[in-house]
Amino acid sequence: MQEYFMREALAEAKKAQVEGEVPVGAVIVLNNNIIATAHNEVEKNSDATAHAEILAIRRAGAKLGTWRLTEAELFVTLEPCTMCVGAIVLARIAKLYFGCYDARLGAVGSRYNIIDTLAECGAKTKVYPEVLKVESEGLLKEFFKNCRK
Repeated sequence: MQEYFMREALAEAKKAQVEGEVPVGAVIVLNNNIIATAHNEVEKNSDATAHAEILAIRRAGAKLGTWRLTEAELFVTLEPCTMCVGAIVLARIAKLYFGCYDARLGAVGSRYNIIDTLAECGAKTKVYPEVLKVESEGLLKEFFKNCRK
């Protein structure tokens, strides 16, 4: 099931790419059902906080009528940044699956390890990295290659 949901996140990332956004997609799952999807909308909304993870968390909370997503799983194509890790932990998301590491801004082990630091403070999000890593990396590499042309 992990790969299925990550493929849905990749589909969201492709929507971002078509819109000229950095191709990152996110899907929130509860009881094996997708309850929210999102992709980066930073450029579209002129909003630095409009990351796929943040938008998906907002949509899931609105759908469920609560900010506590304690049984939810988040699938995202790129390792979350510090802002997104904070939101993931505050929303109490149970499991985080991500596609590829982000050496520049990642906060789940590559650049920073904020999630482990927050675990010491009681955060309970379990992390599963590199789900469909090759596909996630490929999408990002293609996007940035085209940006440099």
